[in-house]
Amino acid sequence: MLHHHLQYPCSMDARNMLSRFSANITVPSVTNLKISIFTPSFVCFIQNNKCSSVKSNYSLSLCSGGNTFRKIVLRCEKNTSNADDFSVSLGDSQKLRKKSLAIFVSGGGSNFRAIHEATLDGSIQGDVVVLVTSKEGCGGAQYARDKGIPAVLFPSWGLSPNDIVTTLRRLKVDFILLAGYLKLIPIELVQAYPRCILNIHPSLLPAFGGKGYYGLKVHKAVIASGARYSGPTVHFVNENYDEGCILAQRVVPVMASDTADELAARVLHEEHHLYVEVVAALCEDRIIWRADGVPLIQSREDPNAYS
Repeated sequence: MLHHHLQYPCSMDARNMLSRFSANITVPSVTNLKISIFTPSFVCFIQNNKCSSVKSNYSLSLCSGGNTFRKIVLRCEKNTSNADDFSVSLGDSQKLRKKSLAIFVSGGGSNFRAIHEATLDGSIQGDVVVLVTSKEGCGGAQYARDKGIPAVLFPSWGLSPNDIVTTLRRLKVDFILLAGYLKLIPIELVQAYPRCILNIHPSLLPAFGGKGYYGLKVHKAVIASGARYSGPTVHFVNENYDEGCILAQRVVPVMASDTADELAARVLHEEHHLYVEVVAALCEDRIIWRADGVPLIQSREDPNAYS
């Protein structure tokens, strides 16, 4: 990471310095203003020399998949009982290329819809460029038709694994997202998109995963086992069912009176939130691989924090 440490007293041209980063910037009129800017993932801090401490409510980070936050709000505390707030507005940052997403479904496609809607409202810095489905008449395929998203039937007669790889490459797909896709991903696709294929599974892997564990079968098995907790898992895809590196999980309690349908609804609700959060991080290049091969999600607010 490149670091640029710039200090400008407010009596000089701090405003002019900041205007080089944004035309829409406002700087509070305080004396001895110091500004530190770190790039490319930069955080902007402002410190008033009269204050004993400065606390930042928001941080700024520039990620390759998205925009920076538009405002950083800081609190200058002279003592515990007397605090002054001021803010710096940074305006729009340089927009970087959105990621192209392929989504694979076999059923209703509720996670597909959640992801697509998040791309439309800007929560995810990406575009869904193609749907791949194993069932032409499924709800996910119908949603794609309604939204004008191109759809491909796979597996299908006359379309080999290498053909689907070629199709995705022609569409310049960056990431593949499995959202209730019940077929095993062919090794050709795994090799063509290393560390670029995600799946969401409705249990806390590695428990209740593998071939045959999908849909209500998972939730029935969880309840029958007496497990007190379940929840969705987002993991990278390898050549085996549900065995890729775990990226994120969300814990859901299993109630004593739960039916499989009730537990499924509770887990699915969390799936929609978790998958959107993870795909947003993926599109912003905030997935960091630890030395031992474990993937972590870098916080947007604090680049030094991971989950």
